[in-house]
Amino acid sequence: MFDDNDRLMMQNALSLAWQGRFSTSPNPRVGCVIAHGSQIVGQGFHVRAGEPHAEVHALRQAGAAAKDATAYVTLEPCSHYGRTPPCAEALVHSGISRVVAAMTDPNPLVAGKGLAMLHAAGIQIESGLLEQEARILNRGFLSRIERRRPFIRLKCAASLDGKTALADGSSQWITGQAARHDVQILRAESCAVLTGIGTVLADNPRLNVRAFPTLRQPARVILDSKLQTPPESHVVTDGSSPTIIATLVDDENRHRSYLAHSHVRIIRPSANRHGQIDLHDLLGKLAELGFGEVMVEAGAILTSAFIAEDLADEIILYQAPKILGNPGRGLLTLPENPSALTQSAPWHTAAVETVGNDVKWTLQRM
Repeated sequence: MFDDNDRLMMQNALSLAWQGRFSTSPNPRVGCVIAHGSQIVGQGFHVRAGEPHAEVHALRQAGAAAKDATAYVTLEPCSHYGRTPPCAEALVHSGISRVVAAMTDPNPLVAGKGLAMLHAAGIQIESGLLEQEARILNRGFLSRIERRRPFIRLKCAASLDGKTALADGSSQWITGQAARHDVQILRAESCAVLTGIGTVLADNPRLNVRAFPTLRQPARVILDSKLQTPPESHVVTDGSSPTIIATLVDDENRHRSYLAHSHVRIIRPSANRHGQIDLHDLLGKLAELGFGEVMVEAGAILTSAFIAEDLADEIILYQAPKILGNPGRGLLTLPENPSALTQSAPWHTAAVETVGNDVKWTLQRM
């Protein structure tokens, strides 16, 4: 059904889509290539929500040359009016004769309707080319739509002997500058960065991207069941990105000091049997808010909770060639009897690479 040229064109479209990884949220990352055989006449990618989609950029570049061409799109063209008109309709009007989609869009607003619109207009449609690569590209978007929860990446940093800090809590800096810059890239790719109140109280972090300019800062999600976030903390006073405080406290008077900042929002997930924030309910609420890919940068207790609840999809561990010794704080805090954990989804090594003087180990669920 697909030949080598089709695969090459779709690979080009996937590469284009990847260029939008820092800015498309909550929309999916989409690339489009318009070609006559091996001759590309138009190409584009979706840059930011509310702006033209990939197909529109490619069609504008192709102009009249789009007639009787093939459009390669990494995700089924949309068929509904949102903040922009439907791309399927634009493709019909362009005179395109064939559309190849890497995958159908699971969004109920689309879900086959885009391809059906193209087929009804007499355009040849095909789907499934490099679908696995397209799914990886949009794993956050797909997780939000299909599982109704974000894709969760745990970011950890530890010494050679598995310690994250000295006994007194001192942790700056375990890893080197190159690894810290790499974390900034991971933040920029994420819809949100999530941490616990312990990290806020200990480090007063900003949790934003500062190493390079980006069109969209990730939101910050603070798990603070007792609402202890200091009103003067960076996550409250720094309006460079949205801050969501998840708490169990139902007290409008206490909420006011936070909500006085327009970028701060308070949500109230349900409590689990231990009287703590229920992570499953929290992730459902974050998905409803449009968050597809969330990076957890937290201490051992919260990081371990995501693993224990089988909610982690990827772990990225930066390991520094340092030894902090037995008094140091451990990377994880897990049950003494880990039988339940051994029955959870196994991990496999997806990549191991050197970042500066540190090692970056990427683990993913099988």
